[in-house]
Amino acid sequence: MPFRICLLLLCPIFQTSWAQLDSVTIAHNEKEKDIIDIAQKILKKSLLKRDTAAKKAGRIYFSGSPSIGYSLSSGWAGLVVANGAFYTGVGKAAKLSNVYVDALYTQQKQTVVHLQSNIWTKGNRFNIVNDWRYYNYPQKTYGLGGNTDLNNFANQAFKYLRLYQTVLKSIRPNLYAGVGYGLDYHWKITGTSLSAPDGDVAVISQINAYGIADKSFSSGLTANILFDNRINSINPGGGSYANIVYRNNLTSLGSDNSWQSLLVDLRHYIPFPRHSENILAFWSYNWLTLGGNPPYLDLPSTGWDTYGNTGEGYIQGRFRDKNMLFMEAEYRFKISPSGLFGGVVFVSAESFTNWPSNSFQSVAPAAGVGLRTKFNKYSKTNIAIDYGFGQGGSQGIFVNLGEVF
Repeated sequence: MPFRICLLLLCPIFQTSWAQLDSVTIAHNEKEKDIIDIAQKILKKSLLKRDTAAKKAGRIYFSGSPSIGYSLSSGWAGLVVANGAFYTGVGKAAKLSNVYVDALYTQQKQTVVHLQSNIWTKGNRFNIVNDWRYYNYPQKTYGLGGNTDLNNFANQAFKYLRLYQTVLKSIRPNLYAGVGYGLDYHWKITGTSLSAPDGDVAVISQINAYGIADKSFSSGLTANILFDNRINSINPGGGSYANIVYRNNLTSLGSDNSWQSLLVDLRHYIPFPRHSENILAFWSYNWLTLGGNPPYLDLPSTGWDTYGNTGEGYIQGRFRDKNMLFMEAEYRFKISPSGLFGGVVFVSAESFTNWPSNSFQSVAPAAGVGLRTKFNKYSKTNIAIDYGFGQGGSQGIFVNLGEVF
């Protein structure tokens, strides 16, 4: 989930389980419990019919809810979130496709609309990935580098349109290559000009020394390599994921200036103990500028990754610069035998270069614990509530529909 919610209060819950499963999975899932099972037991009424036929392409697992919440960067928020998962093929190797959408409005007058999809075609021959977003977004920004102070910031605001789309083709089992396009358009950027009425003078001066205008436009082609042998990307029970994306932003495509970036996203999942449903999960997210100067708001930044989940324990945008290295390790474990409740412990570290030296000089560690509640036992979608803390007194609670990675 790309928006960090501190407290999720589920209003009427909508959940359907139309997807079909194999007989072994059915027997296992019938023993598990999720929120809809509990709601049906409390209300003593069947809220939906759950199909238990053999796996069949085209059937949908849907989870969704209107909610209210709170985050470090937004204050209170009202939102609607939904997640639809489905298979386009049959067989044990068929990968679970996923469509995620949310819309929210916050106490800080932030508006976010987001649509993200990861679609596998029949036989896993093609992988189609989309990330479309609109933001109307006041925020705090802390300047550049990994040594910034939590108490020194500028009150920035902007509107933002993101359109990313990628098509990858199978070149061998679980290995894909493809091309894509990325557009980042920020406009009505305020609060960080030298004449800004409030905000830390040193922060605003540094931002202007790097360069910022009232709008920015980045438009680039991407080359992509993907390895993914996970069956379920929402809640992996094992396997590995590696995504390498080279992006070349060109003035001929409308960019304000030419710049190049490289994204390396690596994940690995190990059942521990072996054959259990407890998982050791590892994540490395490295976001690098290879050439040129990205617009300020397109620079690598805490919590501005694809899924908005790097740096739990820090407010979104806490660190920002031309290069970012991030690592996290989690241990995910069952608490209740039914699978309704689970837990997580995690540690992470992120490092940013310092402008203008472009050198890594500091590391920002974080750690935390979390609770998992099974939202949909068929797609294994969890409500993930994590408490994280970092250096300098930074801390917060972060909620996702689905696992952090």
